[in-house]
Amino acid sequence: MLRNQKQLRTEKELNADGSPKAAAVEMLDLEAVPATEEKTVVVAINRVTKVVKGGKRFSFNALVVVGNSAGSVGVALGKSNEVQVAIQKASSAARKEMMTFPLKGSTIPHETEGYFGAGHVWMKPAVGGTGLIAGGGVRAVLEAGGVKNILTKNLGSRNSFNTVYATIDALRQLRSREEVLKARG
Repeated sequence: MLRNQKQLRTEKELNADGSPKAAAVEMLDLEAVPATEEKTVVVAINRVTKVVKGGKRFSFNALVVVGNSAGSVGVALGKSNEVQVAIQKASSAARKEMMTFPLKGSTIPHETEGYFGAGHVWMKPAVGGTGLIAGGGVRAVLEAGGVKNILTKNLGSRNSFNTVYATIDALRQLRSREEVLKARG
């Protein structure tokens, strides 16, 4: 059997001892698609209270970042009455909202700034060995996206929701050298 193929047999085609029947064995060869390593990070979990006539109703929201460590990242918010369900909802929504951005080795191609609400994030590429100089939600987004060397500064709100979405805005503004040269003609 090849490394990238699987052989599948149904239960009907096997004898009681597990050996295949001589006459009616069908082999199905399927290409095994290598699974990309997805990284999921829960940035924030908040408990929300709604006051109603009979008392208080508690629910939760979760901010989750999903990335493939190769220049793709997604962020989403999930809400539910239970924490685990909120995280699952946010993870599946973040996978649907994934966006790609260019990487230059292990850093970003150029300096950029992102804004969301009162959040303001500044990012600058760094040489190898510098590491990921970022905190909070910015670090979560960049780690999930695969950035290993970068300098960042949070200049606005310290709210994790605003900083995460401001980081996504900054990553959306990134352009590779080839894209810029193609646009110039």
